[in-house]
Amino acid sequence: MPARGPSRAYAQPVLRITDARTGDSVTAAPARRGLTRVEAHVPRSDTTGLRVLLIADVLVRALEISGTPVWTVLTGTEQRAELRARAAELGIRPFEDERDSGSGLGEAQVLRVLGPPDRPKGNDPEGDERESSEPVAGEPVGGEPADDGPVGSGTAAGQAVAGEAAGGLCVAVAGAEVEPGAAHDEESASALRLALLARPRGESLHIGAADLADARENLRRWRDAVAVWATRPSGPIPDPVREQLRAAWEDDLDVPAVLRVLRKVETSGTVPDGARFETYAYADRLLGLELTRDIGRGAPA
Repeated sequence: MPARGPSRAYAQPVLRITDARTGDSVTAAPARRGLTRVEAHVPRSDTTGLRVLLIADVLVRALEISGTPVWTVLTGTEQRAELRARAAELGIRPFEDERDSGSGLGEAQVLRVLGPPDRPKGNDPEGDERESSEPVAGEPVGGEPADDGPVGSGTAAGQAVAGEAAGGLCVAVAGAEVEPGAAHDEESASALRLALLARPRGESLHIGAADLADARENLRRWRDAVAVWATRPSGPIPDPVREQLRAAWEDDLDVPAVLRVLRKVETSGTVPDGARFETYAYADRLLGLELTRDIGRGAPA
């Protein structure tokens, strides 16, 4: 009798990303898992730049989960100290400076994560990216996203790839801004990470105090639940749930779809608590939201 192969839930993942230059869906990593360079092109240390770096961070996590070796590089910004400080608050792992990284390491793939085109000097970069005056927490932001279609030579992506060797692909990220006066502390930083991940990367974002409060409450509820589930008998992630999670992030790094799976598991009447814990811990390898942070800290307040 021939041996049975692994179930689809445990098959080798194949992450595909839409190349912003062509609109084509492209395999993000080479078949032989050669070195992949992820280059975050961040022209400014504003919220848009932070979002670009965050998407690059999640892309790196997805590649590492699949077993792909990754080399990360930061390019394009002169305000590196400020950007790195804000990135660290959001749990974004450090990227090398391009000038320190050298070249010629023989990477098999290059992925460039880029934001919208630079604004003319004298304009308000945050204000120019505003697309909706009254966003509703948990709902898509209204208005037409700026510069979210295929990226050409006149955009930041086009500028970044001009003169580069063929073979790399571009991952486009729309602009983002945070309402002035929104709370700024450790919990708000975690909430901002969730708020930036909760919408498709091609949608422009205006994040207000209500959005951060909603994200903060969501994180508190999930962390409390995970801490409780961790005390229950362990159980494997159900195959359908694992398939849904991996199908989401393998399909153009669809992080909002990953979050929707977690919400379904949270309210499921059929997934045991131990399996819920394993599901959230597994998904957090991608999300980086510290969902297991409160394990062992005692009963929720």
